[in-house]
Amino acid sequence: MDVALFTEQLLNGVQLGVQLFLMAAGLTLVFGIMNMINLTHGSLYMIGAFVAAALFGHTGSFLLALVIAVPATALAGALLEAAVLRHFYHRGHLDQVLVTFGLILVLNEIVKMIWGAVPVPLPVPQLLSGSVTLFADVTYPSFRLAILGVGAVVALGLYAVVAHTRIGMWVRAGASNRDIASAMGVNVELIFSLVFAAGAALAGLAGIMAGPINAVQVGMGEPVLILALVVTVIGGVGSIKGAFIAALMIGVVDTFGRVLLPPALGSMMIFMLMAVILAWRPRGLFPVHG
Repeated sequence: MDVALFTEQLLNGVQLGVQLFLMAAGLTLVFGIMNMINLTHGSLYMIGAFVAAALFGHTGSFLLALVIAVPATALAGALLEAAVLRHFYHRGHLDQVLVTFGLILVLNEIVKMIWGAVPVPLPVPQLLSGSVTLFADVTYPSFRLAILGVGAVVALGLYAVVAHTRIGMWVRAGASNRDIASAMGVNVELIFSLVFAAGAALAGLAGIMAGPINAVQVGMGEPVLILALVVTVIGGVGSIKGAFIAALMIGVVDTFGRVLLPPALGSMMIFMLMAVILAWRPRGLFPVHG
């Protein structure tokens, strides 16, 4: 493998990792803070991509589609939380898995009824359709570099909000002890709804970023959901820093595994990595508690 190919694959791995982080960040927040296993996160990823594709088809503006589709996905997540998932916070994880798995099937059918079973196009924005020369003969698509930048900004913003703001303090207080936080005047129900909406927005953003690279189609969220769950477990449930580092690890390992190893073995590498890390640190790399 020459330097140019190595650099390209490394950047592909980091870019995949950043996409996984956008997906896993919302998942780890909901799971770690609300103790809710939300398999519909993949469906919100899909909804964000479809809404953006539909808006792009009507307006021709990727930026406008992005600005509208992200809050629209947050709203969809908030409605889903208020209508169904809120009633399962105090239920066991098995009940949560069953209801959210059922919602995946329902949401897939709803999306199919609205947009059909044929993939919907979401082109790369014209401004980012070219490539950037990094060094020598190594070029890389501008849109993929933009994904790297968006992921870095989101990671820094999330870490700052959760660790260094009053809202983050309220979120951590509600996660630690809901009753005491409520007694101290924190509206835990509202905070949890906002956390869920923020997680949905991140899932929608991840779907929009993936749309021009992958097909926008029904069921597109399920494969990414599996990888996001792996990232969440490796990084430590509830840890933004852990999700970011684990996502980069998974992205690079998966990319190089598929290039350097036979297909069957390459697709197993991330799960082998997860097994090794959990054998070493059962609660993940950066557990939030303890």
